[in-house]
Amino acid sequence: MKQMKVWNEMLLSALFAFYMYVLFKVILFKFSSIDLPFLWQLLQRNIENPEHIQNRLEFANFKPFVSITNNIQSLSQHDLVNLFGNIAIFLPYGMFLVLISRHKKMSLFGALLRSVGLSLCLEGLQLVLSMGSFDVDDLILNGLGGIVGYSVIKLSIAGKTSLLRMIESQHMTFSKKGNIT
Repeated sequence: MKQMKVWNEMLLSALFAFYMYVLFKVILFKFSSIDLPFLWQLLQRNIENPEHIQNRLEFANFKPFVSITNNIQSLSQHDLVNLFGNIAIFLPYGMFLVLISRHKKMSLFGALLRSVGLSLCLEGLQLVLSMGSFDVDDLILNGLGGIVGYSVIKLSIAGKTSLLRMIESQHMTFSKKGNIT
């Protein structure tokens, strides 16, 4: 039993690492290959020429709900992908926060803070590396995705616990066919 728990934790850690790889690849590299020497060149260029970052800041969105409102009003395919993609990409993160936290003690507020914090790191990297544009609405949508993922796992755990309590209190058992008796 203990060996199975170790394997489950290793599998969960591997899945989390893979998810983080995909998250960075999608947000920073827009699905293209990860090129570390290229990143280093971008960083060096921006350190030597801070006006590149200044230019990016001029096009950044620091006003909450501006991009979200524009996306909802125009509702093009790109806008829908932006809205729902920013939520969907952080759903697994919220789930992993619950599953990886010790004794499942992660709070909703903790999940929100961690989701927004990770999103802020990614948005900051986009700005510093000149690989995208900073948008505060991405923080909002990513945070929403994180708490939705968190809530899905918490509700499923609560539902499973309630079902098990009901079964134990009624002395119910499952037959080989999966029926409750």
